[in-house]
Amino acid sequence: MFVLTIDQRRSRRRDDLVAGTIPALNQDPRWRLRLAFDRTAGDEMQGVADSAATAVGIALELAAGNQWSIGIGVGPVREPLPSNTRAGAGEAFERARDAVTAAKTAPGNIAVSGASDLAGQAEAVLQLVAAVSRKRSELSVEAGLLVDGGLTQQQVADRLGISQQAVSSRLHSGLWHECRRAADVAVALLEGADA
Repeated sequence: MFVLTIDQRRSRRRDDLVAGTIPALNQDPRWRLRLAFDRTAGDEMQGVADSAATAVGIALELAAGNQWSIGIGVGPVREPLPSNTRAGAGEAFERARDAVTAAKTAPGNIAVSGASDLAGQAEAVLQLVAAVSRKRSELSVEAGLLVDGGLTQQQVADRLGISQQAVSSRLHSGLWHECRRAADVAVALLEGADA
């Protein structure tokens, strides 16, 4: 199981982002959540996924915006799960708490805690992808998000009014394909850590 504890960075100097982010995450059809995200403290939220792909997708999407510290705890949880995340217990919850604390000073503001060495390997991959995503230009992000949304490079070019070669260049400069493959590696590592 994967518990994500996510803390808003610099929350005393920013508007509350938790209130708007929770429904966006909970209603996103890409994410398979066992327990929906819920506010666990003033500027913190927590959710539970049984899918490593969901944990990685949420972590990387939030890390790209540089507004969150993201901790992923890997391990068993007390079953049956309660009706809300705040009442959850078990190793994955404890590890998520440790991970979000570590994430506050970690590269990419992502940390993973699990009993297996594979959790640490997944953390390294996620931190690298998060660091790359934060360095992308707005033009690269624009093209990459459209491709990630299922459009072909030619469809992206038509939509943006640029050439297919320009789209390819934007994706190349943002390392979109490489990061997608690295995210798949992180998923496999987290699955192994949870095995």
